[in-house]
Parts: sequence; C-alpha cells; structure tokens
Amino acid sequence: MGSYLANAFGLHDVLGNVWEWLEDCYSNSYHGAPSDGSAWVSGDCKYRGLRGGSYDYNPRYLRSANRLRGRPFNRSNSNGFRIARTLTLRVLAK
Repeated sequence: MGSYLANAFGLHDVLGNVWEWLEDCYSNSYHGAPSDGSAWVSGDCKYRGLRGGSYDYNPRYLRSANRLRGRPFNRSNSNGFRIARTLTLRVLAK
C-alpha cells in the first residue's frame, strides 16, 4: 500500500519522487513529434526530456505534464528513471 491514495490508474506514490528521464529528444514544442506515442529520437538529441518533478520542487510542479530538458550525461540526485514494459492485449478465442 502506498503512502497516499491511488491515482485514476490505481498507482500509488508515482509523482514527486524524481524527475524521470525520457527516451525522447527534447524540443521546445511538439511540432513534428510522432503522433503514435513512440519516442521522438530524430533531430538534435543534445538534450533529452525529463518529466514529473521531484521531491525538491514545489508541489504545484509535480505532474506528468511538467517537463524539463537535460544533457544525457548529467547526473543529479533528483533525476532518475522508471522501468516500463509495453503490454500487449491478447484476445483468447472461446
């Protein structure tokens, strides 16, 4: 059980831990971004995206839509990553 109530997806304590690194190259806008949900990995990838906010930020910034940019080689105790797995739906025939 988490320290706080679950969100709409049934997940506990997922915001406010650390900024999460994204696979996506950072861009100032979403113009030209993939529309299928895949990572944006073309173009200038000098910066990568970070999302979510961390424990040392004001609570109003702790949301998944909040994003920053960072150089991939930079390290910080307020940056991390989340291991994710793509799930596929299997329909079983009766």
